[in-house]
Amino acid sequence: MALQLQVEKHDTLDRETMLRIYRLMYLSRRLDDKEIQLKSQNKIFFQISGAGHEAVLVAAGLLLKPGHDWFYPYYRDRALCLTLGSTAKDMLLQATGAAEDPSSGGRQMPSHWGNERLHIVTQSSPTGTQFLQAVGCAEASYRAELVGGPDRLIQGYYADSVTYVSAGDGTTSEGEFYESLNTACNLRLPVLYVIEDNGYAISVPLEVQTAGQSISTLVSGFPNLFVEEVDGCDVLASYGVLKRAIAHCRDRRGPALVHAHVVRPYSHSLSDDERLYRLPDELRDEVARDPIRCFAALLTRQELATSEDLNQVAKEVDDEINGAAQEALAAARPERKTVTRFVYSPDVDPTSREFDTESTRPQNGVEKTMLDLINACLHDEMARDARIVLFGEDVADCSREANLEKLKGKGGVFKVTFNLQRRFGGARVFNTPLAEANIIGRAVGLATRGLKPLPEIQFFDYIWPAMHQLRNEVPLIRWRSNNHFKCPMVIRVAIGGYLKGGAIYHSQCSESLFTHTPGIRVVMPSNALDANGLLRTAIRSDDPVMFLEHKHLYRQTHNKGPYPGPDYMVPFGKARIAREGADVTVITYGATVFRSLIAAKKVEEETGVTAEVIDLRSLSPVDWTTISASVRKTSRALVVHEDAGSWGYGAEIAARIADDLFEDLDAPVRRVTALDTFVAYAPEFEEAILPQVDDVAAGILGLARY
Repeated sequence: MALQLQVEKHDTLDRETMLRIYRLMYLSRRLDDKEIQLKSQNKIFFQISGAGHEAVLVAAGLLLKPGHDWFYPYYRDRALCLTLGSTAKDMLLQATGAAEDPSSGGRQMPSHWGNERLHIVTQSSPTGTQFLQAVGCAEASYRAELVGGPDRLIQGYYADSVTYVSAGDGTTSEGEFYESLNTACNLRLPVLYVIEDNGYAISVPLEVQTAGQSISTLVSGFPNLFVEEVDGCDVLASYGVLKRAIAHCRDRRGPALVHAHVVRPYSHSLSDDERLYRLPDELRDEVARDPIRCFAALLTRQELATSEDLNQVAKEVDDEINGAAQEALAAARPERKTVTRFVYSPDVDPTSREFDTESTRPQNGVEKTMLDLINACLHDEMARDARIVLFGEDVADCSREANLEKLKGKGGVFKVTFNLQRRFGGARVFNTPLAEANIIGRAVGLATRGLKPLPEIQFFDYIWPAMHQLRNEVPLIRWRSNNHFKCPMVIRVAIGGYLKGGAIYHSQCSESLFTHTPGIRVVMPSNALDANGLLRTAIRSDDPVMFLEHKHLYRQTHNKGPYPGPDYMVPFGKARIAREGADVTVITYGATVFRSLIAAKKVEEETGVTAEVIDLRSLSPVDWTTISASVRKTSRALVVHEDAGSWGYGAEIAARIADDLFEDLDAPVRRVTALDTFVAYAPEFEEAILPQVDDVAAGILGLARY
């Protein structure tokens, strides 16, 4: 009878469950200790612990459903992952960098969780990038439900699923945290935020991080957001609060934020020594709140376990960990030759013949602009694939759909996405907040669930707020998860100058930042037909693609082409010989293709020198075969591009020609580029800064006469 009274106080948690909670908490702590020991023996190479956070995380793991809900944890969430079904061996395989590490195959450091079966989405090191991805993950269900047939459109669909995302108190200082809350609350998405507040972000205390020292107070004004604070060292209190928060999410009343106050009895990581910035009295006070110590005392005090029971749990756990450590240390190492595996999709090759239908290039038909043929491709592909969602700033015809019958509609600042919302509906074509990280971060979550996002960044000049997502997340997810997760998407971006009035913040290039990033493909068409074919290839591929649309070329007449039909594709990595010649090879792309063609014609008419002009079209991958054949024929190479010269894309092409084709050259490799400055407003300045026809002509003649 006494035992029954105690059980009733624990919210239906029976004795067996209470002992399981203790075991999971103890297992998590002892795994930290084992990793610390292995690090001191130089058998592993990094360690960061979840000590002090165990109670609230085990409670969350008991209430959430692995393989049903979705999880975006952070590095302290060892106890959560163990409760969901990860094993001690799984974690020690990651610590040792073993080939069979289920999180990353030896690619990521310890405590970077990932498990496809359990829906623990691959985690990275940047703090805060997970928030927007979690929102996108939850939004995938929302969008699929609006479209209809969600179980066929997305992976792992359940009508009541919740997306869990966690972080420390310091991470709430990141702007992406607030961007994610804005969208989660606006769309009433079932996102459970667990903020594990241990009072420190490495050495920076709470009062320096957070105004008022309470993140839950700061976010209390967000509509539809359940907010509750809890002692995260108390399993039972945490269980009760999380149960209410999860119910709020499952009932589709909006997101929830649980602000859990926890402790950090160990230093931030083994690279940190907290004794350098925390007083001994403070550390002693935290020992009194240690969740494992407190829960063990509760179990014995309430006669749910004896000291012998707890000792037996400890022995079983220690034996399990020691055995797992031996197996992990003996596990096979990754083979060196596999290191580049999964940088790109192993299943879909956009450079293959499957994506080459250029032989069907139409010879006749009404000539349309690049803008028209990009729009036509988007219409074709959205009709073909219901998984495609297109979004960004101003891309919709009208966010207030009820007004569409009375309005012509916007469809983007350049009209590229005109009539897409009108045809496919606001569930698939929609405007976002003016926040570039929001756009790309949500796209990552949407793609993880199996939708095909086509996010638009309105101007390349404003892409920089999304760089954390674009550099550290989008290109890396497949590789760092050892192909367990992926995020194929097409990021459409208006780029470039030659605008007369574009000035500093509407004329930038810098495509080399993305061609320098493994895992993302980069294309930049110069004409309407290529734009249509390359975009279709990008959409049908299985990798992230940066699709650069030159603003100056949208409505030009010189690059028009006929509509090629709904299956016309240009493969990546296949350049186009825009003009044949024998004396100099000009390698270029984008808006400088036309200028190079005019220059080549001018030089031939005036001197008889013929230049072969190669339009790369695809910047990464690049068609080295075509470049090599042309340079071997002409023995002279001129690289022309719109971006600044120093450290740019042309430098890599020039260096590779010098490396690989040196014996074939009769002259140095030269470049014609923009000046090393920004594009100015005054037309005279812009003309002086960007490469012009005469600059290219002089470059051709200079090489021919060398």
